[in-house]
Amino acid sequence: MTLHIIDRRLAGKNKSVGNRERFVRRYKAQIAEAVRKAVSTRDIRHIDQAENITIPKKDIQEPVFRHGQGGIRDVVLPGNHDHVRGDRIARPQGGGGAGGSQASDNGESQDDFTFTLTKEEFMELFFEDLALPRLLRNHIGNTLQYKTRRAGYSHDGTPNNLAVVRTMRGALGRRIALSKAPNRELHVLEAELESLLAQDDGTSEAIAELQRQIEALRERIRRVPFLEPLDLRFRNRAKVPVPSSQAVMFCVMDVSGSMDQERKDLAKRFFILLYLFLTRHYEKIEIVFIRHHTQAAEVSEDEFFHSTESGGTVVSSALVLLDQIIRARYPVNDWNIYVAQASDGDNFSDDGGKCRALLAEKILPLVRYYAYLQVVQEEQNLWEEYTRLQTDFAHFAMRKVSDASEIYPVFRDLFKKDGVSI
Repeated sequence: MTLHIIDRRLAGKNKSVGNRERFVRRYKAQIAEAVRKAVSTRDIRHIDQAENITIPKKDIQEPVFRHGQGGIRDVVLPGNHDHVRGDRIARPQGGGGAGGSQASDNGESQDDFTFTLTKEEFMELFFEDLALPRLLRNHIGNTLQYKTRRAGYSHDGTPNNLAVVRTMRGALGRRIALSKAPNRELHVLEAELESLLAQDDGTSEAIAELQRQIEALRERIRRVPFLEPLDLRFRNRAKVPVPSSQAVMFCVMDVSGSMDQERKDLAKRFFILLYLFLTRHYEKIEIVFIRHHTQAAEVSEDEFFHSTESGGTVVSSALVLLDQIIRARYPVNDWNIYVAQASDGDNFSDDGGKCRALLAEKILPLVRYYAYLQVVQEEQNLWEEYTRLQTDFAHFAMRKVSDASEIYPVFRDLFKKDGVSI
């Protein structure tokens, strides 16, 4: 039997934080299961909020130490008027104890344990064993890019970086320091010379010596240079490592007549999961929504998910618009580009080959990851064309879902850790 020692002392400063972390680690399996259930039932707009977690009481039972009574003890408690020593008392019907299946009249029972996971704890459990696929070293925090920033002043540099005010300030301080003592001595000698001139006609040897000393001090002060190489100060700039933290996520969805609201909801769940996942790796994320039937358009989030359309499907129109937006607004050298496409797989019969060519020749060479989600199980025209891309592009993935419960497993399958060091 495993013995757990529970510290029930009053929690001091910050002690409850450690206790909470140990509790989460101890019941990690039950909490993770509750998180998965919450994902399937929660409004996806609030998926990153805190969550109330309930753990069955049978999973949190703890061993209790008690002193056994030992031997046979016949006790008649005070206030008893119905029994005497030696009477046998029948066992209660229906069992006893707290938490039984029948109601209790003493008001005592043991409920399931409920506590609240913070937003950070919820997201940590949700994304615990996931990792962005094929992240290149210069596009994640492990390997840094460099940015030039001001780093004080230096004695060496180019003329265009010369700090004039700082240089003149230093030169003035040097001149004051070097001429302060000679000026003080000069003032004393000049006062002494003035005193002697008041008593003599100016021809004495003492006066001549004072004049020679005064002239020497004045020459010494004049020789202090106005500006020296030591005074020069140049603005210094240093390269500071900064992580690449900029990404754009494209959401592409078919909104033709065959895409009913249920299928749109499946796609919406997948888009939100991908967005939340990227927020754990990038500080700045932009989202671009592209919807299409026979024509494609960039729309707002509300229109993307809720506007109704009808008509046929030409998927290539969305891919053409996607390529145009990437090249116009999101240079590959500055942005990490992710694309998630959702469709029921139905497409105009002559359009599938064009879609495959657009992806292979223009789009896939630019993006970090491209995920295609088909919200029906039947293999449609688009699925067959996309299958031919998987052998040539490792960062292109495609999956099928037909129920909301399948979204999370598919998402984990697409973004599971592959063991590659990043």
